[in-house]
Amino acid sequence: MLQTAPQSEQAALSRLMDELRTLRDTVEREAQETLSGLIQGASLSDDDRNKIENLARYLALRSRDVRPLQRRLMALGFSSLGRIESRVQAGLDAVLASLAPNAGAEKPYPRPTEEAFFQGEALLDMAAAELLGPSPANRRGRIMVTLPSEAADDPDFILELTQRGMNVARINCAHDDRDAWLSMADHVRKAAQEVGREIPVLMDIAGPKIRTETVLPAKIKLHVGDLFRLVTDAEPELTDDVQACASVSVPEIVTRLSIGDRIRYDDGKLEGIVEGLSRNEAVVRVNRARAGGAKLKPEKGLNLPDTSLGLSPLTAKDEADLATVVECADMIGYSFVSRPQDIDLLETALASAPAREKPLGLVAKIEHPEAVHNLPALIATAFRYQRPFGVMIARGDLAAELGFERVAEMQEEILWICEAASVPTIWATQVLEDLVKNGLPSRGEMTDAAMAARAECVMLNKGPAVAEAVEVLDHLLARMDEHIFKKTSMLRALKSWLPDEG
Repeated sequence: MLQTAPQSEQAALSRLMDELRTLRDTVEREAQETLSGLIQGASLSDDDRNKIENLARYLALRSRDVRPLQRRLMALGFSSLGRIESRVQAGLDAVLASLAPNAGAEKPYPRPTEEAFFQGEALLDMAAAELLGPSPANRRGRIMVTLPSEAADDPDFILELTQRGMNVARINCAHDDRDAWLSMADHVRKAAQEVGREIPVLMDIAGPKIRTETVLPAKIKLHVGDLFRLVTDAEPELTDDVQACASVSVPEIVTRLSIGDRIRYDDGKLEGIVEGLSRNEAVVRVNRARAGGAKLKPEKGLNLPDTSLGLSPLTAKDEADLATVVECADMIGYSFVSRPQDIDLLETALASAPAREKPLGLVAKIEHPEAVHNLPALIATAFRYQRPFGVMIARGDLAAELGFERVAEMQEEILWICEAASVPTIWATQVLEDLVKNGLPSRGEMTDAAMAARAECVMLNKGPAVAEAVEVLDHLLARMDEHIFKKTSMLRALKSWLPDEG
């Protein structure tokens, strides 16, 4: 005979149920208001509308602190809601359905079916396969490799990458030219045919890359307290009080700086504060630098986290490169995208391109705080154009823009938002960098790569030992798949502590 809970316990469960139901109804009401702003009357497929609805619910849920409620649910043996990203309404309804009989109440909403409960995961798998190709047999995540310039003349190198586990090839349009890109893409197609599986090509348009150009004196080391000068289109020059000078690739950024703005150089290897400005130059004092100083060199990135740049993410070079991208790529990587209008801008540029048999996929590179803030709107805008869509977590630029202390937190939030919208993610920047460059990984980067298993794709940069890194990452991701899926720990039988047999 089924025993009911004592009356006092039922009363406590009833109060908990009322609180959870109020949360569920409030989330639903707020989500419908958010949904209207995200969709803006656009016509979406049923699947895409379901994705955006769940995203709106997740935003509403995460706008409040539910930690006290979580602990009370855990203590009573119910779900803590800690893995609810892809199933907000279904997750809340399932807990309410389980609470109801214990509280002596009727279920306020039907218990979701298993299919409905995991619908978000199914939609994410479909979106990832459409954008990145099918997942390998041995792991969920794909491996993307940035091709070096030499790959244009070395089909065997690309074949080796493919044989070792590469699933997506990336061509960086900031380097090389049309002939090299066409050659690389052709080698990838032939390698894919030889191994008998799809290898999509991502072509990453450069965007307005802000870099140092001419530097005086060559390879000088700067230390905390030193001054250096950034100039627009003038030739770099030295003065007695300034140790170094560099021209920049986008001259107008110098004119948009203000006193007190921070400038970060080469993924944060050096940081300075603007102390002086004139019409064509900014004088910057170093306030942070790596031990022993940081070398100021040409072709290194500059980040300006405090400065509103107002730059278009689509340059004249990018518009010229689009013809080649449409001709030979499966997806386009969009740098510097920060606002929904940036996606409209790209779509306008692509509208005149020749028709394709398969839509060109779009990967939005999230590199700046504004892009993080606008991520839900970026996703909703991309859905309107009905392209395969994904997000690259460009952790190098994010770290330089947000600061190293916040990048770990922010990469998690991007993963959660994208999971809520069933948008595949690409985990990028410095993955297994020591292994790729020097042939030997560090312990820290192996742990970082293991955490990358939560994304749908992991990107490796070019380097002498990249083929070995692909093989290591292939094994690592396959093993991690047995332990984690997104935020869920998978309880595979552990054997590390069993006594040796025999």
